[in-house]
Amino acid sequence: MLPDAKIQRALVIAAHPDDADFGCAGTVAGWVSAGIEVTYCIITSGDAGGFDPSVARSDIAGIRENEQRAAAAAVGVTDVTFLGYPDGALEVTHPLRRDLSRVIRQVRPQRVVCQSPERNWARIGASHPDHLRAGEASLCAVYPDSRNPFAHPELLAAGFEDWKVAEVWMTAAPQHLVNHWVDVTDSFDRKIAALRAHVSQTAHVDLEGLLGPWLAAQAKAGGLAEGRMAEAFHAIDTT
Repeated sequence: MLPDAKIQRALVIAAHPDDADFGCAGTVAGWVSAGIEVTYCIITSGDAGGFDPSVARSDIAGIRENEQRAAAAAVGVTDVTFLGYPDGALEVTHPLRRDLSRVIRQVRPQRVVCQSPERNWARIGASHPDHLRAGEASLCAVYPDSRNPFAHPELLAAGFEDWKVAEVWMTAAPQHLVNHWVDVTDSFDRKIAALRAHVSQTAHVDLEGLLGPWLAAQAKAGGLAEGRMAEAFHAIDTT
């Protein structure tokens, strides 16, 4: 993988608000501190989420978008885009591939983070159907769509020129596919702050109790020193 010093821009694509924060907020916090420009692209607005039946369902999307903006700000990200696809009904369609290709051509990232399209049998909650389809659509947008000037010709006509992404890092991948670990010990507090911003989703969750052991186990799997915490990825070269 490219060293962070070679990365000017990174794009994080996720199915729902809070997915990026569970998957890679600690890593993103480190990137922002190192001067990398990070953009979030959230495919749905999480309108099927929330736990409080007294909140009108029509209000959920706006609540969750605002929570995601606050969560992004907690790790230094200010550029957040929502595509507005319906939560729980995501499919890998050409319109979705086109919309993701447009964002890639806009942002022109060297590195894309997305969700794994491979089901994680050890952590079934990581493999929500929307996550799997978001991962597949993101990979289709990286290759071949965003780099092919003749794919989605309406994008080129609108001024969105083709762009080749150098590498993709996938979150929530099955353990046998994980090949890259990032030490997030020093940014753990910012990851927790980002997740706490998702009040409608995490107010009832002991985040430190949940994530501390999980990230410690990932650090151990990655060969990091005792007491460290890590986020784990399936990283691939897409040049």
